[in-house]
Amino acid sequence: MSAPMEQEASLVSKGLLGDFIPENEKDFINLASYVTIITGALVALILQFIRTPYGRYGSSSWGVLIPSRVAWLIQELPALFVPVSLIFCTDSLKKSATANQVLLSAFIVHYFQRALIYPCLIKGGKPTPFVPFFLALVYCTFNGYLQARFLLQYADYPNHWVLSPNFIIGLLLFGVGMFVNIHSDHVLRNLRKPGETGYKIPRGGMFEYVSGANFFGECLEWTGFAIACWSLPALAFCIFTWLNTGPRAFHHHQYYLEKFDDYPKERKALLPFLM
Repeated sequence: MSAPMEQEASLVSKGLLGDFIPENEKDFINLASYVTIITGALVALILQFIRTPYGRYGSSSWGVLIPSRVAWLIQELPALFVPVSLIFCTDSLKKSATANQVLLSAFIVHYFQRALIYPCLIKGGKPTPFVPFFLALVYCTFNGYLQARFLLQYADYPNHWVLSPNFIIGLLLFGVGMFVNIHSDHVLRNLRKPGETGYKIPRGGMFEYVSGANFFGECLEWTGFAIACWSLPALAFCIFTWLNTGPRAFHHHQYYLEKFDDYPKERKALLPFLM
């Protein structure tokens, strides 16, 4: 990072954000990235024994139940609010390279959809217990800071990075993954006709290949993001996403196999044609 940007970072750490940004922030971001990976591994291990307690697996034993729309809005909002706040508090985005601006914009667009649009589209979702809601809230706050702060202040991309294979392929994967994720959510929302209850076999789109099409889309998104960013924080986020949502896809797959005798046997859990 250039000397002026280092100076700005120092001033910011002593100014508006002084109570929140560590003095040696870059080391903190690297450490936080490793902690994210380790946490993801622990979560994946725990999920070998329990199912993530929300949605069809939720119960009041995991805390007071929060309406689905409210839970999704509040828990996802920090991943949108924190980056936007950092942009206005530090004024770093205008001084960043085009690559930084595009990558952070992609992150913000995802969470704009996830925090403000997706909750409004939920149809009769089951309430979310407090524990998974709170953990998601903490992670979205933490990860929003981690990704945004790195891209705003420490990611030093050359001018030609926007023409590099990493950037182009990564953004293409991100876009395809986001489309798959949104389309899969649309399929799930419209499985039941008005007045119907219970679960049905999802069909169409990537659901023809995997039981967790929405999870596959999100994993693909953040894999593309990690490739385009080519950074430790983005890699940590990608790994955490696979380790956190992957087991849920397998849980859904097992659920469908047990519940429906006519469930497509050729359909995989998370990765088309593989597993």
